[in-house]
Amino acid sequence: MSCSLLEFCRLQELKTVRDYLFKSQQSEPAEEKSQTENELSWDTSDWESSWESGENKEEEASSSKTVEEETTGQSGPWLQDCVVSLSPCSDLLVVAREQKAVFLSAKWRSDGSGREEMTLAVSWTGTLSTDEGECVSSSICIPLASQKRSSTGRPDWTCVVVGFTSGYVRFYTESGVLLLAQLLHEDPVLRLKCRTYEVPRHPGVTEQHEELSILYPAALVTIDGFSLFQSLRACRNQVARAAAAGSDVIQPPPLAYKKWGLQEMDTIVDHSSVGVMTLCVFDQMKNASILGGFTASVKGNPPAMSQYVTVGGGPYTGFFYAVEGSSQPLLSHVALAVASKLTSALFSAASGWLGWHKNKNEEETVQKQKPKVEPSTPLAIRFGLPDSRRHGESICLSPCNTLAGVTDDFGRVTLLDLARGISIRMWKGYRDAQLAWLQVPEERGEREFSPSASLPRRHALFLVIYAPRRGILEVWAMQQGPRVGAFTVGKHCRLLYAGYRLMGVNSVTSQGWQLHTQQVCLLDPITGAMRTVNIPFHLALSDKKSERAKDMHLSKRLTALLRSREVEPDILETEAKNMLLDIKHPAIKKQALESLLSNKNAPVSCLINVTSALYDTLKQQDQEEVDTALLQLCSSQLKLLQLYTNIQQLHSAADTEACSKDDSLDGIEEELSRVGPTLQRYAQLTSRPSVSFAQDSPDSLLPAQAFLSQIECTEDGELRVIRGSDTEWNQLGNFLFWGCLCGKSPLHKVCDTLQQAGISPQQLLSLLLSVWLQREKEVLQKPGETVRNLHTLLIALSSMKGAVEESWDPQSISPWWQQVRCTCIQSHNAAAALLAAFVAHRAAKASITSLADSKLQSEWEAVSLELEQWVVCVHQLEDVLVLQTLLLVPPPQGAAGGAAAQCSIKLLLEGGTGGIADSVSKWVFRHSLAPERLKEILPKREDKEADDKPEQKEEEEVKEEKSQEETDRTAELLVAVCQRFPHSLSPDLLFAHCCWEYVVQWNKDPEEGGYLRWAVEHLKLVSSPHIQLGISAMMWSTFIVKRFSSAAYLIEKVGKAPKDRLCRRDVGMGDKAVTSFLGCCVQLLQILMEVTGVLVKNQYPLSFINYYADSAVEEVSAPELSVEEAWCGAEGPASIAELALEQRGVHYPLVQHHCLLASLLHAAMTFGVKVKPLSLFDSKGKNAFFRDLTTIQLMPSGDMDPGLVSLRQEFLLRVLTGWVQAIDDPSSSASASGSPPLPSNGPKADWWPSLCQELGSLLQVNPDILKRHLVCELYNQGLDPRAEEVMMEVEDKDVLGSQLLVLTGQRLSYSLLHSQSQTQPAMELLARLPPTLCTWLKAMDPSELRCPLVPLPQTSRLVGRLIEILPENHAQYSLALHLLEAVEALTSDD
Repeated sequence: MSCSLLEFCRLQELKTVRDYLFKSQQSEPAEEKSQTENELSWDTSDWESSWESGENKEEEASSSKTVEEETTGQSGPWLQDCVVSLSPCSDLLVVAREQKAVFLSAKWRSDGSGREEMTLAVSWTGTLSTDEGECVSSSICIPLASQKRSSTGRPDWTCVVVGFTSGYVRFYTESGVLLLAQLLHEDPVLRLKCRTYEVPRHPGVTEQHEELSILYPAALVTIDGFSLFQSLRACRNQVARAAAAGSDVIQPPPLAYKKWGLQEMDTIVDHSSVGVMTLCVFDQMKNASILGGFTASVKGNPPAMSQYVTVGGGPYTGFFYAVEGSSQPLLSHVALAVASKLTSALFSAASGWLGWHKNKNEEETVQKQKPKVEPSTPLAIRFGLPDSRRHGESICLSPCNTLAGVTDDFGRVTLLDLARGISIRMWKGYRDAQLAWLQVPEERGEREFSPSASLPRRHALFLVIYAPRRGILEVWAMQQGPRVGAFTVGKHCRLLYAGYRLMGVNSVTSQGWQLHTQQVCLLDPITGAMRTVNIPFHLALSDKKSERAKDMHLSKRLTALLRSREVEPDILETEAKNMLLDIKHPAIKKQALESLLSNKNAPVSCLINVTSALYDTLKQQDQEEVDTALLQLCSSQLKLLQLYTNIQQLHSAADTEACSKDDSLDGIEEELSRVGPTLQRYAQLTSRPSVSFAQDSPDSLLPAQAFLSQIECTEDGELRVIRGSDTEWNQLGNFLFWGCLCGKSPLHKVCDTLQQAGISPQQLLSLLLSVWLQREKEVLQKPGETVRNLHTLLIALSSMKGAVEESWDPQSISPWWQQVRCTCIQSHNAAAALLAAFVAHRAAKASITSLADSKLQSEWEAVSLELEQWVVCVHQLEDVLVLQTLLLVPPPQGAAGGAAAQCSIKLLLEGGTGGIADSVSKWVFRHSLAPERLKEILPKREDKEADDKPEQKEEEEVKEEKSQEETDRTAELLVAVCQRFPHSLSPDLLFAHCCWEYVVQWNKDPEEGGYLRWAVEHLKLVSSPHIQLGISAMMWSTFIVKRFSSAAYLIEKVGKAPKDRLCRRDVGMGDKAVTSFLGCCVQLLQILMEVTGVLVKNQYPLSFINYYADSAVEEVSAPELSVEEAWCGAEGPASIAELALEQRGVHYPLVQHHCLLASLLHAAMTFGVKVKPLSLFDSKGKNAFFRDLTTIQLMPSGDMDPGLVSLRQEFLLRVLTGWVQAIDDPSSSASASGSPPLPSNGPKADWWPSLCQELGSLLQVNPDILKRHLVCELYNQGLDPRAEEVMMEVEDKDVLGSQLLVLTGQRLSYSLLHSQSQTQPAMELLARLPPTLCTWLKAMDPSELRCPLVPLPQTSRLVGRLIEILPENHAQYSLALHLLEAVEALTSDD
């Protein structure tokens, strides 16, 4: 394990950040900027568009184009010109340049593979400077600890501290809101640094206080961390309250700070605050002697001092010591005036920031005046490292506060020992270097075996150096350690190192503190990647004298050798042996041996030789020095490798054993021939071609490494197979037994070898059965031979010690044979499981018989109990084989499709009493088998069970020859399945499950209206009214009523048949599918009405669906659902039929009420009639809709409001008009032979008129009006033959005669006056007509006729009908006679 660079985050919108920071900002008046709320404005017209279009910049960031190439007018590494700071929690990054800054916050997002990754995205941009000419010179992000109990020691929010060239230090929230600003010194801020609480690793380490230090060119300001933490929290709360109340933010009081004037150093560019330290007595006496001379007095207690180290020039490094208590904290003049109030009310929100309420004029004057700057306390340099030509550039303090790294302008990196004040190491060739520190704790595992396990965990210190000129990142072990890692990175990166963690944590809140912070972060501005360095602890021990380091090196060499594919086996063996023997540490030696044994490239001979050599070496050593775990590993692996080679040699040998003739297999040929046709059909269906990979082929040789990984050696020397994945288990079984099953290997030798190795017979039996079941296709190619070999193997395994216990209780079941049964019961490979059951049944019978004979007594109970279990199992497996064969039949092309269902005894038993019918119903759905076709197939079972006459058999043979062979074979298979399951697949149960399957599939895809139609068709075929009633009610409440109500409300809202888009939005299907759905609703409700048994003649049931006889539920007893004897142990969910029988009865009037609405909706959608369907009912009727059909609701009764009746009449008349227009066919209507037959469904269905009549009766509409309207509409459409049929049913002939008289006049008027081809005879006839008739004809409007051009014979017939139905005393009788004369004259002229 070595150093690594790990990417933990990625920056987004880098281009946007760069464009914003380097864009020339337009100058803004200072007075327009708000100093309190920091609501800054800038010109965003040029870059806003790129901001919006750049939300997803990952591709841009990861592209090969560099940022420099894309930048226009900006050359060089742009990030080097910016002030960059990163929060230790890595959740906030600040990039600032001159007056502007960008804050980037952490966000989680999913990448393409669905894995969550962290990114930093822009959360705030703005201008930070408020005074003219000032620029950002330094920044730092300090996370503040939460004070809540639930998240103690966790970060609450992050404060951004920014230093400016004007000397101001300002504090902001993550969203850019200004909290606090203070002018501490009038020189530019050079550097901001922070120190936070660290848990002391040793009892003698001084606990350091939190502190923020600010460096100026000649001064150093330190702010106490505790007071800063409280002030920032109070400021944030005050800003939040002011924002919520909409009031002005009250200026907070200034911070308490210490200010040191650093003397006797020419230039200072960077600093480190090391913390409080106490000198030992010797150092104290030495310092007193040097400073005070020989006669200096020495105090008893060494004073506590704060140590500050600066770098710059003259001297190159300076050490300053400030004695604690020598300087009082400074406050500005405003704070001194109210110092008495400070202690009691400093952080009281109620006091309104100490009660400093000023008027606006006073505030303006104070803002215009510069604050008073306190003088600094002089602090002389104690000593330094003088080097007149060398100038320091930066200093980086180690986490343990004892070392520091310093860079200079000579390209050197110097390591300082701060306690002694000397330089202890120097690296050269690192110009413009950037430094960071990494402190790595020791792993837990390495300390457990160490003699110093009780001591605190050790920590290793590493210095990270980034050399941008060379584009390299190096890691060096401290203090004099070697370079342990080097990475080639970009030349424009930034190495970000905070050196602190959370502010506001103390010794109490840090208990159990597990905050994860990145110590070092390398930011690459080209790709936007942020990476951290991962260093294992053991690299700190990697010196030349460390045996562990040498062992690790050898282990790495061995790993590299094993990875290379081009090494010769002999060289690999020699090298691996030498390396393993050279490794001294037992744990590493064991790890190296395991890696060798798991390598796929190493041959078996190499593994055996290397392990043997290592084992011999260990045996020669002293027993006390040898690691027992390593010795056991070697011996166990040698034993396994030997077993592997022995079995491999047995399989590769040419000698095979001839199977001895066994009496116990005598009757198996008959059983095989009995199930032979089904096995053959099953084999054909399972042998379809499929894609597989060569490495997954069961014929490929099992590698030794896989063999070793699947078998382990127990402490008592026996071998145990580790149950891994099914693939690995099957591979091992193939390796051990497949050669034996094929007859290519000696069976008894293989079994003896495995028994001597110590593998339990139960595991061997499991492996044997798994390979038998997995390789079903090969087994079925030669079932006779493979069955005999399986029998021999089973007998051999049964005779092993520990297989069948001799002392088992005769009353109980043998665990050995129960294991075989359990495997067969759970198997999805029906054919192989059945053959295995045949073999095991006979082997068990022979075994039990011999066991009984050996005891010299006949244990009939034991024999019968065990064999009875086998009889049931074999019977169940035969049933499953037939069922699985049916389910494997592929569906025809274009059918619903889907994968073939897998079934086993276990699955069918767990599926409950309806599991078998459910699987067959899914098969029916996959094959799109029509309900009528299914009904035709099912009675064949009864015909075959009965004694058929020879004539019937001959007819069936003729039919079979005519039908397609494949379809017929499938039908035979279905009949065979029904014969195996006479109760579970009774017609009612099968139709019920098919109905439910189709309605479930329709619910998944409502656009497929055919599914719901077929569900209703299956429901009609159920003969039991109880099951029919229950399933209808369940379908309605579960799937139908919600969509039905949505459709009703939608049509009510639109007032007509809605468009496709609205239907999809509200009902979830298109307009055509809605029409079909409503038709199915009518049929479903009709079924409910028919089976309730409450039908009364005067209730006018909707009898237009004529495939039902009235069947009352009360008159028929509920069916008894039974299961086959072999399958009575089913446990699982209740079948659909059982659930149906548990349903309550429905309320007939409520069902009829819904059926009425469904018929209205169906008619409205079919003919596109404008109607508000719910408005055709009164309030009682509306309230009763969509209620539970089992409840009794208040229904409409008595005479309906005439207004509603007229609306209903108008709707029904429109429906009749729509139907007449739909059935009009000019070619058929012109023929005098009669009306053509109409379809059974759709808008042209012949039952629409009768439906309207029945709806009219239920809706209190006069049926005679509907009939008269229908007659007139038919004549209007020119469908005279149909009209004459309906005319016979009209009661009020007088009114009908008046209506038809007008219609006849319109036809005659068209022929005489409006026809395009007016003949001379017609004109002469017109002149001969009586004046009254002529005037009456001219007043007619033939445009009202939809079919004005009707043959004259039809019109003549119509006039004859008129004279028949009109009484002679009728007012228009004479007019009818005149019309008859005119028509006859016209006919004679033609």
